[in-house]
Amino acid sequence: MSDHEVAARLATEAGRLLLAVRDELADATEAERKAAGDKRSHDYLIDALARERPDDAVLSEEAADNPIRLRSERVWIVDPLDGTREFSELGRKDWAVHVALWQSGELVAGAVALPAQGVTLATPDPAPPPEPTDKPRIIVSRTRPPAIALQVRDHLNGTLVEMGSAGAKVAAVVQGLADVYVHAGGQYEWDSAAPVAVARAAGLHTSRMDGSPLQYNRPDPLLPDLVVCRPEFAEAVLAVTG
Repeated sequence: MSDHEVAARLATEAGRLLLAVRDELADATEAERKAAGDKRSHDYLIDALARERPDDAVLSEEAADNPIRLRSERVWIVDPLDGTREFSELGRKDWAVHVALWQSGELVAGAVALPAQGVTLATPDPAPPPEPTDKPRIIVSRTRPPAIALQVRDHLNGTLVEMGSAGAKVAAVVQGLADVYVHAGGQYEWDSAAPVAVARAAGLHTSRMDGSPLQYNRPDPLLPDLVVCRPEFAEAVLAVTG
């Protein structure tokens, strides 16, 4: 199977596992659902990658960092459960599974599964987003929208769309449900690697808030800000965020 196919299949299967965990623990506490979801999805992805791509390194949110990845040409960057809070709240659909492959300095494959929506977006050719609406839609966290996103909204005369996980937000831009995602609140590489790979494949603009490139598999995986948007809005957005 190609790397694109592996990313899509593993993200989708981890998502199915998480749906089963949700059903199994429907009567448990939210904390118990969070812990079980994180662990079981991580264990599945690590075991599957060890079988499918045994020579590659892995960077996962749910594992201790292994410095061998910095000497590896191929590194899978995974977030077994993006949007743990939303996952733990029964009925919410805005959570995701991220599987991306970094190779020799670039993201070369990626998949974002939205299990509760029955959707997986994956490279190499996700469908490009449909035409935008008259008023640009700026997607933000439902609990802590950053001030810079509000400034972008005002600059573009747009509207806000609230949503949970980073993967779900970027997926909404890819799907044409939103037009701009600006994040300034602190993230790590696993939060954005797969979403950015898919967004790029769909022809969207992706960068840091100052317009510089997003870089992955660095010694410090902290990647605190990003912009994902339709290319026609990039200049106006970066005029505010840069």
